[in-house]
Amino acid sequence: MRLNGRRQSGNIEDRRSGGKGKFALGGGIGAVIVAALIAWISGGNPLDVLMSNSGSLLGGSSEQTEYVADEQDKELELFTSQILAGTEDVWSKQFRDMGLEYEPPKLVLFNGSVQSGCGGATSQVGPFYCSADNCVYIDLSFFKEMRQTLGADGDFAYAYVIAHEVGHHVQDQLGILSKAHQAMNSTSREEANRISVRLELQADYLAGVWAHHDNLMFGSLEPGDVEEALNAARKIGDDYLQKKAQGYAVPESFNHGTSEQRERWLNKGLREGAVQGGDTFSPEYSNL
Repeated sequence: MRLNGRRQSGNIEDRRSGGKGKFALGGGIGAVIVAALIAWISGGNPLDVLMSNSGSLLGGSSEQTEYVADEQDKELELFTSQILAGTEDVWSKQFRDMGLEYEPPKLVLFNGSVQSGCGGATSQVGPFYCSADNCVYIDLSFFKEMRQTLGADGDFAYAYVIAHEVGHHVQDQLGILSKAHQAMNSTSREEANRISVRLELQADYLAGVWAHHDNLMFGSLEPGDVEEALNAARKIGDDYLQKKAQGYAVPESFNHGTSEQRERWLNKGLREGAVQGGDTFSPEYSNL
């Protein structure tokens, strides 16, 4: 991505110096893959997700270490700040065009563990959006895990992660997130998972909408960038992650969408760039 000279966001809170160190992961690569899946269950309370999977994810040990940023961390921090600024510019204009005012989220950088308005979480929860405090939370080590564990690398792939979480904030601003959460709390587990899939695919679409307009505003996309993001979308599909972790997929447990769905909705947003084109709630579930 072309980011030279781009402004940085003023809506970043750095809590890394107060973190509680890295969390040593138990269970090897299978646990890491499951953790990556959990990282994208962003519509609800991440602590609930973490606790429900405590048997597989909390088999490690907590190491109290002082956080010291290395050069890669500093580069990722600058990158994250510039991408967040880009989401602010794009969504402020999109909301104005709809006759609305966009209130950007705060992005919290943490290391190891963090306390959010949705409860406490470790870095194993991955990037998440908390509607209780309108904040996006990211441990930058997640981007390293994307590259090393999932084979999803590249600056636009990382930008997609940030834009997806900001997409949940956009849903929150538009009243979509609260309605979906209410519906999820009053239905069966399987139907709640289906609502979650609709939310996540819409957030993928909104990430694509952001990229479409960011490129129009700043000429940010370079050859190969789109392929990086689409590859990342494929690697975080429920079916891909479940098969990699346990050898088979359980469709009724999907809560983010298949690799094909995630790639398709992200690409649709990239192509069309219209907020109105991201209605994932009207179609039959089988047609998503």
